[in-house]
Amino acid sequence: MQETPTITAAEIARLAGVGRAAVSNWRKRHVDFPAPVGGTAASPEFDLTQVEQWLRAQGKLPELATAERLWRRLAAASESPAAGLAAVGALLLARQRGQRPRRPADPHLKPLLPDIDALADELGPQGAFDELWQRFSAPGPGRPFATPDDLADLMVELAGVGGGSVLDPAAGSGATLRAAVRSGCTSAYGQELDEDLARLAGLWLALREVPGEVCTGDSLRADAFAGRTFDAIVCHPPFGVTNWGDEELVHDPRWIVGTTPRTEPELAWAQHALAHLRVGGHAVLLMPPTVASRRAGRRIRAELLRRGALRAVIALPPGAAAPHGVPLHLWVLRRPAPDAPPPARALLVDAAGADLTETGPRILAAWRAFTVAPEAEVEEAGFARAVPVIELLDEEVDLTPARRQPAVEGKATGEHLVRTRERLAAIVGDLPALMPQVTPAPEGPDGEFLSVGELARAGALQLIGPIRAASAEGGEPSAGGPPVLTVQDVLSGEGPSGRDDGRLGQEIPLAVGDVVVPMIARQLTARVVTTEGALLGRNLYLLRPNPAALDPWFLAGQLRTSANEKQASSLSGTLRFDIRRAQVRRLSLDEQRAHGEAFQRLDAFEAAMRQAASLGAELVQLTADGLARGAVRPDGESR
Repeated sequence: MQETPTITAAEIARLAGVGRAAVSNWRKRHVDFPAPVGGTAASPEFDLTQVEQWLRAQGKLPELATAERLWRRLAAASESPAAGLAAVGALLLARQRGQRPRRPADPHLKPLLPDIDALADELGPQGAFDELWQRFSAPGPGRPFATPDDLADLMVELAGVGGGSVLDPAAGSGATLRAAVRSGCTSAYGQELDEDLARLAGLWLALREVPGEVCTGDSLRADAFAGRTFDAIVCHPPFGVTNWGDEELVHDPRWIVGTTPRTEPELAWAQHALAHLRVGGHAVLLMPPTVASRRAGRRIRAELLRRGALRAVIALPPGAAAPHGVPLHLWVLRRPAPDAPPPARALLVDAAGADLTETGPRILAAWRAFTVAPEAEVEEAGFARAVPVIELLDEEVDLTPARRQPAVEGKATGEHLVRTRERLAAIVGDLPALMPQVTPAPEGPDGEFLSVGELARAGALQLIGPIRAASAEGGEPSAGGPPVLTVQDVLSGEGPSGRDDGRLGQEIPLAVGDVVVPMIARQLTARVVTTEGALLGRNLYLLRPNPAALDPWFLAGQLRTSANEKQASSLSGTLRFDIRRAQVRRLSLDEQRAHGEAFQRLDAFEAAMRQAASLGAELVQLTADGLARGAVRPDGESR
């Protein structure tokens, strides 16, 4: 069996930060390029060590930190990245415990032992595993979507896991359990169907010396914690599973509010969570929005409300977690005491219209106020309402938060409508002047292109990031700290809206002329920084042009093309970009500045169009609401 890992041509391209075509050219033009050692004629495989040596000799291999180099070699060497990382984690755990580590069973991992030891010497076993785990948890081929840290932190705060035991019955690679440890839980337990992911979650807990365990198995069919209760439960269950064991579990004692219909697997997870809660404990589950309104589940929803078990439904912004285009819900459950009278109200929060970073603290504040005074009336127009349970127990038992919110009062006045109409008219009037003036080039589209990776190696720009959350628990957030530019800010074209939460992996101040690009987004977006004072947020690339070689507006305009969107995406259909592969046209600095001015004008035009679209939608809604309620009337209508 082969003792060294192999790498495909596509992986060589990612390693060098170039396109696949460049690798094909190297094989044709350079007789000393390593020969294939396996694979097929259509998809050859090469010896990773030989490829790295050749790339380094040609000056085509960027210098990598130990963690990045090890992760790339590990991902290339392992058929399953999760299994490979679990094997490395076992070696690190043995080292932390002072045990003699067993040689890895997979011979492909043996050449990586020097890098594993070097990383452990540099960061310690905990830090080394965290660095590799952060790279594994980023979206990519062969890796599952992990619950994002911001969402996992919100879930554990809603569940109140601090100072108690916590269970995640669908643990994945352990994102919510990690959040529970950050929040101060005393012990952490989990169950996960995928053996490799369960090992990863358990290894992280063991390296942190957190009491608990993560078991392998199907939580619904083979409950590893049957009969045990916990202080809190957080769970991101699988969505839409049709074969979940409904027939064999018809009389399961966990169905404390009734038999779960076959078409409602998520409600089975809700009842599973309730069955494992101590009296008074809370469970927070991430749910698809259809669970709140499907007709098949109305009986279960009604019973959860009648018994006081379902305490809140929170609609999240789209993109909070996979699937990213769906505005998911959080369900907050509470195990009621058998003799306690059921509460009269349930909290429904509609936070679907804002970024999670911005609205998370508001969600927590609304929930905590509700728990302090659960019988009090809560009505935050357009956001939160404590709805009487009797009102929810209608024929549909529809718990969709947006359908139960109070009407927005005081805003849809005639004066507000007139102001909105005037602002829209002013922006529309400015659009012709903002429209970029360009003409077809007589010589046609042509020219030489360089990749961002090549520009960085040539010194034309500095490539930084993307930074990730700090591996340790981090310091306390600073209310007066510098603002942070987030992915959402870049996508929306707004100024920095985040704040340093104490978990930034690095504090990188942004400078005027920097270009920032989100690593994960629906489309490739590049923005030029125009003001100082903010820090680079997580999951953003920072490209800092050398002013003697590159104009920032030219660079940003070149990056955002549809061709680069295809070139830089990791795989067709994914949302992750490797900006090093993006292509930039080679022009003189004077020509760049001329193009940069056009790109800057285009950016202003795009911002005006966004604002016009937003004001237009607001004007439509204000007019419709005002006409329907009689707050406004058509011009010319008789009094």
